[in-house]
Amino acid sequence: MIIPKRPVPFQPYIYTHNQFRRLIEITDLLSNSRRCQVQPATFRTLLLLLYGTGLRISEALSLTLADIDLPASLLTVRNTKFFKTRWVPIGPQLTAVFVTYAKTRRLLPRPARKDSAFFATLRGNGLTRSTTERIFRMLCERAGIRRMDGGRFQPRLHDIRHTFALNRLISWYREGKDVQRLLPFLSTYMGHVDVAATQRYLTMTPELLNEASLRFQRYATEGGKS
Repeated sequence: MIIPKRPVPFQPYIYTHNQFRRLIEITDLLSNSRRCQVQPATFRTLLLLLYGTGLRISEALSLTLADIDLPASLLTVRNTKFFKTRWVPIGPQLTAVFVTYAKTRRLLPRPARKDSAFFATLRGNGLTRSTTERIFRMLCERAGIRRMDGGRFQPRLHDIRHTFALNRLISWYREGKDVQRLLPFLSTYMGHVDVAATQRYLTMTPELLNEASLRFQRYATEGGKS
């Protein structure tokens, strides 16, 4: 009797800081394509938003001009995966990126005025998921970002969300924060219904394992006081 093999567990692709920096830099290639209706600044800002907030790509593409409150550094994410609306605060660096892009966006058509898409083509129409995916695959190929571990999928846009969650966890470990106490806040920020959903995004990588090991060593050395 032949026993079927279990499928290899899915592993998201985690982007390194250097890889993501290359992706951002290579968006300038979009200005060289006559067929491309997406400006480099538009796609660059979109990628930085995904990397800095962990938004779902559908949530990011659904943002309108009315959803962006730059003075308050606040985004309103409507009609999410679970049909809820939530506020997503952004940091000063990402706010500065948005302020710069907003100047470019004001030069593009706004068919629906305040309800027009924030991430728009040269004609003012919102970016579609298919166009965004196609451009992203092209940029990954040009940047030499490919999966070499035999995984089922090449690097995806959704993997940026996994990368965000992992980076946040690593930062908390390095800052000496109480990670277990903060996980519910991360879950709310990412729009999950519970912490269990967030934990599925926390892939164990060598970097995360190292930070967790260092935390345990400090805990053991100090007699469980930290």
